[in-house]
Amino acid sequence: MRTADIRQRWIDYFEANGHHIAPSASLVSPDPSLLFTVAGMVPFIPYIIGTETPSHARIASVQKCIRTKDIEEVGQTTRHGTFFQMLGNFSFGDYFKRGAIELAWDLLTGPEDEGKYGFEPERFWVTIWNEDDEAYQALVDVGVNPQHIVKLTREEIFWDTGQPGPAGPCAEWHYDRGPEFGPEAVGGTVDPGGDRYLEIWNLVFDQFLRGPGSGKDYPLIRELDQKAIDTGAGLERIAYLKQGVSNMYEIDEVFPVIEKAQELSGRAYKANEEDDVRMRVIADHVRSAMMLMHDGVVPGNEGRGYVLRRLLRRTVRAMRLLGVEDPSLTILLDSSYRAMSASYPELVNTITRIQSIAGAEEDAFRRTLTQGTTILDTAVAKAKSAGTSALSGEDAFQLHDTFGFPIDLTLEMAAEQGVSVDEAGFRSLMAEQRDRARADAKAKKGGHADVSVYQAAGAQTPTTFRGYDELSLVSQVSAVIKDGVSVPVATTGDTVEVLLAQTPFYPESGGQDADTGEIRGANATLTVIDVQKPVADVIVHTVTVDEGEIAVGDQVSAEVDPVNRRLASKAHSATHLIHAALHEVLGDDATQAGSYNKPGYMRLDFAWRQGISHSAREEIEGIANRAIREELPVGTQVMALDEAKSLGAMALFGEKYGDRVRVVEIGGPFSRELCAGTHVDNSGQIGLLSVTSEGSVGSGARRIEALVGADAFQNLAAERSIVSELSTTLKARPEELSDRIGALLTRLSEAEKQLTQYRQQAMQQVAGQLVDTATDVNGIRLVAHESTTAADGDDLRTLVTDVRARLGESEPTVVAASAAINGRPQIVIGTNQAARDAGVRAGDLVKTASAVLGGGGGGKPDLAQGGGQDASKISDALVAVRDAVASR
Repeated sequence: MRTADIRQRWIDYFEANGHHIAPSASLVSPDPSLLFTVAGMVPFIPYIIGTETPSHARIASVQKCIRTKDIEEVGQTTRHGTFFQMLGNFSFGDYFKRGAIELAWDLLTGPEDEGKYGFEPERFWVTIWNEDDEAYQALVDVGVNPQHIVKLTREEIFWDTGQPGPAGPCAEWHYDRGPEFGPEAVGGTVDPGGDRYLEIWNLVFDQFLRGPGSGKDYPLIRELDQKAIDTGAGLERIAYLKQGVSNMYEIDEVFPVIEKAQELSGRAYKANEEDDVRMRVIADHVRSAMMLMHDGVVPGNEGRGYVLRRLLRRTVRAMRLLGVEDPSLTILLDSSYRAMSASYPELVNTITRIQSIAGAEEDAFRRTLTQGTTILDTAVAKAKSAGTSALSGEDAFQLHDTFGFPIDLTLEMAAEQGVSVDEAGFRSLMAEQRDRARADAKAKKGGHADVSVYQAAGAQTPTTFRGYDELSLVSQVSAVIKDGVSVPVATTGDTVEVLLAQTPFYPESGGQDADTGEIRGANATLTVIDVQKPVADVIVHTVTVDEGEIAVGDQVSAEVDPVNRRLASKAHSATHLIHAALHEVLGDDATQAGSYNKPGYMRLDFAWRQGISHSAREEIEGIANRAIREELPVGTQVMALDEAKSLGAMALFGEKYGDRVRVVEIGGPFSRELCAGTHVDNSGQIGLLSVTSEGSVGSGARRIEALVGADAFQNLAAERSIVSELSTTLKARPEELSDRIGALLTRLSEAEKQLTQYRQQAMQQVAGQLVDTATDVNGIRLVAHESTTAADGDDLRTLVTDVRARLGESEPTVVAASAAINGRPQIVIGTNQAARDAGVRAGDLVKTASAVLGGGGGGKPDLAQGGGQDASKISDALVAVRDAVASR
């Protein structure tokens, strides 16, 4: 049974049983505490904890998930993988334990010809809470063997969020794969060792409200008023059971990448364990990277981008260890695309962009390998000069953190030079980094417990947003919150959060800054400094109480700053125009990856790996300004998500949408996006747009920035002033400036060429003089020279090769030249064939000299270059070269 078939059977079964089928959410999690969607229930957490009202009482989904916590274990075992698909069914106040168990049993054991999975009933074992009599009876009633129901303590079988809120017992379904996979379950356990009993489905019964406490040591306060079912079944696990293979790496959606790795490397899977590990790493990481890039993630140095970069680089490294030196990522991605396209046909729209991004990242990492090798060589030289045979954990960590070197690459390359690595020190630094990342995530997390005060206020009086149609209105204060606690009143000088029954203030979202303005009451004046929407149906105004006091229940006038709103709306609409222009000029692959707009300014990040020409940038700006001049109508509609997508409305990267969405149109089909922001009435109100910059913000990502309205006019006026000043200085009309400046640059370039020629002539004279300074050092002719005329490394290389040529090949010869260039020492060393035959190599000598200079270097045996930090050590470095030659 193909994986895509298993997936479709799940969807069909639950749809036939009254469930709304929710599409998979993006791998990019909307939860600020998570980089990625790590479980099938993540998109439904707001429903489970009660911060949002469920859109349907019954929901089912097939959710894409990424977990990279155990990335180092991927491939080492067949249990770990980074990308997986979680089958889930959910009930919010509808069926509970019996209903969930009946559905699970029917789908798992029902006949294949009825669209079910056809597992053998007698092979199932289920673990439950030892106090859950309801689940036990339901399992027995559907036909589970009572001897196969294992009762566990709360510590072993309870789910919770880690903080006060919903909690409940689970029912974990395990399938007996047979005695060839391990010993038989005895003594109240389904984990006797081995891989015999495979957990494939977990039913979570959200039954209780838990109190505070650590671990599982917390009180169960009461049963929830609205209970919920949250289940998760592993699609890949079901697939390898139904396909009769040993593990997830051998299923139809993964194994084709291993086959391609075999083909490229000429090595066979299951012939060598080390090669097997590498092939599993490749198969897993290629699939994960493809799905991340499909959802808009691009390689970078932090957050999601760093995880993606690590996946790609570990793949390149694994291919290198298999003996594949040529670029291979695009080839491997093609195999993964073909394997996954049955489940994700939408990949056809992004695979070209994905391969382009991955190819660029592979090229960059190959260059990084060269840079990192220089750093590694320097660290090894320092370790040896210090009399130790171990590379420090700090050096290994730097290679990992700065250059993306996997630790196994550092271990291999260090071993090649006879040096070990302080792995314990490296692991310690990695642990510290992870701890810092967790602390940072915790600090950023809008934790579910933190929103309880807003949740309570919203349950009593939800906020109605009226800001699309009104900028001022009369409302009532529904809550005042100070330092996270609801209070009855705030007085002069306080900074508090105020909730209103209805508000015209737009909360920060969708890249648009929050509104500013004032809230006035009979006895108070408040300045609104920020507006946020921490939970559904609650808009929070952060205010300073300028005078008087404000109390819950007060009637107030809420007044948005109309100028600020108008300018913000212009910028937001301008962002839509730029996005549409990007698609017109570059194509649909230029997908938005983030935006920010505020009065007078907008920026838009988009996926694109190549530089954009000046003419293309001008064309993008021109299309946007043409749309402004045409005064295109701007309209909004609220419609079903599927209807909006069928109209071609763009759903943006990382955003979470409900079943009903707001569509903003500018000029009909010219620009049509899902957007909750505020906009102008027609494009002419924007006035003018002036692109100020466009450039790379990471591998595969670019950013375009522009000024809008009056700010754009001011920018153009400043540019006009500069043009006028240049015209006066160069005595040229504005239209002549480009040619005049070009001519000046040409003359400057010619002058620089003449200077280079004069310098080379001078270097040739020096070379002739240096031939006479050659001295015999242990049978080697040595020239060691500190140059005061070399302007750069090219000059040093020219000097060294010239002197070496003049000295000829009759005797072993070493030529070393060093100079301080821009305050930093550089050194170049050359050897002739006779010297190399005598065991003297330029690369080894440069490493010795560079260590003295406080840096590193390397190169070929005949010519090598290095440098350092301390120019005062040049003479010492040349002495070190002499000593190295003498002691050969």
